[in-house]
Amino acid sequence: MALKRRNKPDASFNMSSMTDFVFQILVFFMLTSAVVHPNAIKVNLPQSNTQTKAKPLARVVIDKDLNYYVGFGSDKEQPIPFEQLESWLQNEAVKEPDMYVALYGETTVPLGEVVKVLSIANANKFKLVIATQPLESAGKK
Repeated sequence: MALKRRNKPDASFNMSSMTDFVFQILVFFMLTSAVVHPNAIKVNLPQSNTQTKAKPLARVVIDKDLNYYVGFGSDKEQPIPFEQLESWLQNEAVKEPDMYVALYGETTVPLGEVVKVLSIANANKFKLVIATQPLESAGKK
């Protein structure tokens, strides 16, 4: 006696759950990339062929008019007088002891201004990196 199966196995694969998953990941990355803006003040950085992998938390920006700006994490940069820079960095170091300080300096900033920030970092034992932009091409010098 041959019994027939009422339910036949379906060999097809349903892609709707996979497309939902990919769509959710796409939305997630679009939203998080809109929130991240690491350097809101435009400065013309010097070029270098090496880049650091350290993720700076505190940013010090010196523009071409020698105005100082500071930012922490994803916060927007705020103007600050140079006299208050050391105390601001010390306050941020209390919140985050392992912070890196990134120095963004316009290419026309005098070396003396950079050295002043470097000496603040050295006196307080801050880890400081100088932000640069990648070389545009290997052929240009």
